[in-house]
Amino acid sequence: MENEMLLVGEVARRSGYAPSALRYYEREGLISAGRSEGGQRRFERSVLRRLAFISAARHVGLSLEEVRQALAQLPRSRNPTAADWKNISKHWRSRLNDEIDALVALRDGLDSCIGCGCLSLKRCAISNPRDVVASRGPGAQYLPRQLRQPPPAEAVSRG
Repeated sequence: MENEMLLVGEVARRSGYAPSALRYYEREGLISAGRSEGGQRRFERSVLRRLAFISAARHVGLSLEEVRQALAQLPRSRNPTAADWKNISKHWRSRLNDEIDALVALRDGLDSCIGCGCLSLKRCAISNPRDVVASRGPGAQYLPRQLRQPPPAEAVSRG
């Protein structure tokens, strides 16, 4: 059963990713699939671990390039061990701490804003009337640095 190859529909069902996302990740080199004689994609069961890793990494805020670099550290010739995963995840610690600090600052700022009841937004820490902070650069400048830029878009093309 360990070497049983999975069809794209089964991987999609088990991982929660759409088949188009699986094809995209394959094109991007994040996962790999073999082919049947008829050309159907066949995935090793271990791809489910890689997809779980990708999901966790994206939720943490890692870009696809960062995910690619992390996955490049994993062996292709065998299933990753707990030690392999631990080695990769230790590099996330500072990233996670930065994200947590930024989210706490956002939460605390929203609590005071929502709690003030002013409705006029004159005292709102994230309001930017007439775009007065545009000269500081792109993004919502009053937000914590980690939260200013939108996460990288993952354009999933059909193919």
